Amino acid sequence: MSEALPAGVERREFDGTERLATRGEPVYGEPTDGEWRAWNPNRSKLGAMLELGMNTGLAGGETVLYLGAASGTTVSHVADFAGPTYAVEFAARPVRDLLEAAESRERLFPLLKDARKPESYAHVVESDVDVIVQDVATRGQARVALENRQFLADDGRLLLAVKARSEDVTREPTAVFEDVREELEEGYEIVETRRLESYHADHLGIIARPL
Repeated sequence: MSEALPAGVERREFDGTERLATRGEPVYGEPTDGEWRAWNPNRSKLGAMLELGMNTGLAGGETVLYLGAASGTTVSHVADFAGPTYAVEFAARPVRDLLEAAESRERLFPLLKDARKPESYAHVVESDVDVIVQDVATRGQARVALENRQFLADDGRLLLAVKARSEDVTREPTAVFEDVREELEEGYEIVETRRLESYHADHLGIIARPL
């Protein structure tokens, strides 16, 4: 792959196949090898972005705001190699699993909050986070990224997975992606985009910097 992996993420062999891996307690039944566990890109948009060689800018040790943490599949891997990781999830059921994933990860802070209402967690999340990772299956994905930009350091990065069908199930994904990009440019400079098709249907990975 063209881009270097963050410190704490390695390619290791599981069952004869080389895969991304982080060190930590297993969370979703993923294969393990000693303290390492495989990071499944078919279940993780950020994992797919790393597999595809996108320039995420992740080096390891960053402060992360993760929007749309669900039951913790991806954010648990992030907390394995990042610094303080704030995990925002709106639905109570997956947060129970997220809390379980956080038990063995002292840097992972689950928040039962709505990513569309950043004012509800502004008192908890430190300002100037290095990275926002967003995987929110809702309408208005660009708006969520713009609303949460307030937390991002001037030299920080947004790693956004856009789900076309959450915006509009009737329109062509390409048209949806174009609209999201256009709205995002109100507050961000887009650095790189890539379709995540080989791992996730109708998804676009976007890497952006705050303007």
